[in-house]
This record gives sequence, structure tokens and C-alpha cells, in this order.
Amino acid sequence: MGAITLSIALSPNPRNWPIIDGSITIDGVDLVCNVLHPSEMFWRQLHHEEFDISEMSCSSLMMARSRGDARWAGLPIFTTRRFFHIGILVRRDAGIEKPADLKGKRVGVPEYQQTAALWTRGVLQHEFGVHARDMEFWMERAPEHSHGGATGFTPPPGVTVHTIPPDKSIGSMMLSGELQAALHYIVNDNLIDRSTADLHNHPDIKLLFADRTAEGVRYYSKTGIYPINHGMVVKRATLDRHPGLTGQLLDAFERANARIDRQRIEHLAYHIETGLLPAGAREKLQQPLVQHGIKANRLTLETCARYSHEQGLTPRLMRLDEIFEPDMMTS
Repeated sequence: MGAITLSIALSPNPRNWPIIDGSITIDGVDLVCNVLHPSEMFWRQLHHEEFDISEMSCSSLMMARSRGDARWAGLPIFTTRRFFHIGILVRRDAGIEKPADLKGKRVGVPEYQQTAALWTRGVLQHEFGVHARDMEFWMERAPEHSHGGATGFTPPPGVTVHTIPPDKSIGSMMLSGELQAALHYIVNDNLIDRSTADLHNHPDIKLLFADRTAEGVRYYSKTGIYPINHGMVVKRATLDRHPGLTGQLLDAFERANARIDRQRIEHLAYHIETGLLPAGAREKLQQPLVQHGIKANRLTLETCARYSHEQGLTPRLMRLDEIFEPDMMTS
């Protein structure tokens, strides 16, 4: 019997390239790859179920599953991770010098429910005592172009969330002074987000955390959490036809991850040999930066689920075995 053909949507993350360029393959499966910006990818999958396999916002997946939406099977393949709170932007004239100064401020966010915003609010609350109810949010995406339009999002009780008018954006409102901070800022060209201003290089705008590296190191050293943004999903209808696909996909992405890590370690060795990095960096930096599976990521995943419930996105605390497929729980 010939190979089955399945569509897959992935972001242009370097760790995805061995899958995208076909150098990592799956026996008996031909993958038709669609490389998309995550904002557009998630919207197309959540609203139109276009792809057999895709990356998916961890927050959106948890919200969908908490409301009984089982159209997708969750896989513990984590393509994107970042310390999102270190990217908060503020106006220089807004008097925001530390996280506590965000209280009472007008804050822009592409989408309230997105995972990047979920993590940032969680860190602000648990590390700096700034709760979501302390800020006034302005959301760029209208319901028809939002992920929340497919997951039943409504603003949590006690939290003010306005919708930015169609003729404005986070970028324009930050420059005009109508917004004083941006919790997360997306300027990449895609079908969903509409900001175009280069806030990162504008003289009126600065980072809340001037030394992003130092804050990232501090947070990780304290918590051991490297926030996960995207997981992977398979359409339930596709999985019903090909029940072994979950294990095949996890294996393929683990092989891709191993290849990228080998390349990184080769570069590390070169930099040490040429004196660009100290020899003492080898032990720390040769450890895998990204690992798939439940075991290596349980703390981060359970923290994400807890933040989702605390922030009113999910009506109850989601267990990991409610989010991911049963055969993935021992991975």
C-alpha cells in the first residue's frame, strides 16, 4: 500500500526545518508542508480545520479542551519557547520603570487569550504582584479574526478588555499615547495582526526590562521554567484513520530536535576552540535547550494550566491527560 498524504502547518522555526525540508521523514507518510505565521495558522486551524497536523497555541488548546471541543488530539511536541515577559514595551513618558508601575495603565495585547500573554500575565502576577485586573487591556484582534472567536473567549470577571477599533492598532495607539504599554507586540506580516510600526527602534518606546538577558536568567534560575508557547495537534478525524500517527510524529520531531542540537553543539565546540566562548561554557550549553514529551516539561505545562485557570480562561484546572493523548503521557 502506498504512502498516505497529510497536510501539516508549521512556523518557520529553525527546529522545524528538518521536517519542512524533508530531511526528516515518516515512514508511510508524505507530508505536505505549509509554512505560516502562527497567528494566521492558528486562526485557520481553529476556525476552518484546514490542516491534518499543525502547531497550536497551548492556551487555545487548553481552552478548547476545557469546553469539550475534541476536534484535535494534543501532542507534547513543543516547537516554540521564550521568556515572554522580557518583551514588554512601554512608553518612555508613561512613568513605567518597574512592573508594579503597570498598575492602572492602558495595555495593548494582540489577543488576550494567546499563550504569550498568558505567560506574561502569570509572571507579572506571581513574580511582581501585578494582576490582570490591575491593568486596562486593549485587544487588537476583532472576534472574527481572533483565536478566541473559536474557543468561546469572554473577558474574565473583573478584567477590562476593550477591542481596538479597525482603523487603529497597538502600534499606532502606542505612538499616539493612547496606550502606555504593550504586553506582547506582533509586527510580522500575516492575515490576522495589523500593527506595522517598528516600536522596538522608536525613540518614544523602551523595554520594561532593559536587560532582557539578566531578567530571563533570573526568572529561569528561580523557577526552572522555560515557557512553552506552541504544541502540536492532529485532527481527530485524521487520527481515527491513522491511529499510529501520534508516535510517528513524536519520533520525527525528536529526530529533528536531535539534529538541530548536534549542529548547535558543533558550533559550540568551534566557538570554544577559537576562544570566542570560555571552556567552562561547554557543560552548561551542551545540555538540550528544548525537549519534547511530558516528563521533561511537566512543571512548565502544569504551570501553564494553572495560570490559565487563575486568569479565567479555563473554567477549571486542566489535567495534562485531558490535553494530551493517552499514549503520550509516558513520553
